[in-house]
Amino acid sequence: MKYFLKLFITSLFAIVILAGCSENKETVSEAGKEHKEDKLQVVTTYSILYDIVKNIGGDQVEIHSLAKVGSNPHEYDPLPLDIQKTTDADVVFYNGLNLEAGNSWFEKLIQTAGKTGEDAPVFRLSEGVDPKFLTSEGNEGEEDPHAWLDIRNGIKYAENARDALIEIDSANANIYEKNAKEYILKLEKLHQEALESFNKIPKEKRFLVTSEGAFKYFSAAYEFEAGYIWEINAENQGTPQQVKQIVDLINEQEIPVLFVETSIDPRSMEMVSTETGVPIGGTLFTDSLGKPGEDGDSYIGMMEWNISVILENLMGN
Repeated sequence: MKYFLKLFITSLFAIVILAGCSENKETVSEAGKEHKEDKLQVVTTYSILYDIVKNIGGDQVEIHSLAKVGSNPHEYDPLPLDIQKTTDADVVFYNGLNLEAGNSWFEKLIQTAGKTGEDAPVFRLSEGVDPKFLTSEGNEGEEDPHAWLDIRNGIKYAENARDALIEIDSANANIYEKNAKEYILKLEKLHQEALESFNKIPKEKRFLVTSEGAFKYFSAAYEFEAGYIWEINAENQGTPQQVKQIVDLINEQEIPVLFVETSIDPRSMEMVSTETGVPIGGTLFTDSLGKPGEDGDSYIGMMEWNISVILENLMGN
């Protein structure tokens, strides 16, 4: 009898302990959920904006990037999760300058998510950038979106993110101001390092040939010439006419090295390399960060990588 009584008491004690653990687990889970919901819910259209806003927002924001790392933000098909996140967002950040215009995907998403009124702020991070324009047939006069490849424009993006976050979350204004100040100092330093690095390359060698014509802003900032197979990813890519034009340019200018972007199918540039006998010297980041934990997994990291790869290849040729 004593044995069964002892067994009963032991079992009852175990049940109480397990129930307590379960209750504690649920409490922790709910606390984590509430902590997450306390943060400002932010959506950005692609990974580069994600990183810039994250640096300004810090621990006060929970961010969802629509176009994932390595994907093409020019033409994107939002997933059901993207629609839900955008609907629930406190603020949405986009690039503008013709980036999210392909298939009107962003405009449709914003309408579907109901982000069309004053109570649902949507901010263009390229506000204040002096736009450069496309020149290829059918795209004449349209804005070139790749402003962030000039680090000075990256600073404008950071300033715009700061101002927007302060506008919608003034209670944390001091935090956003502090984060922005520290981040912008890093960007200013990186811009100066880029200027100093590229000054080591003779001006006659500062010629970038890439798949997409994404380097207009970069070229203006750092005194380069740029050639490309196609001008913007939203148009046809690697057509026979485009390939012929870039092959002719490479031969005329005696270009010593080619580059291909990390978010681009390399086959068109490989075809150009085979046709001209000019090697592909390295990969550059344009429309996307690198994968987390790998090279170029932040805006500063991708620009540092680009500076290094361009310097190494053009100095050696």
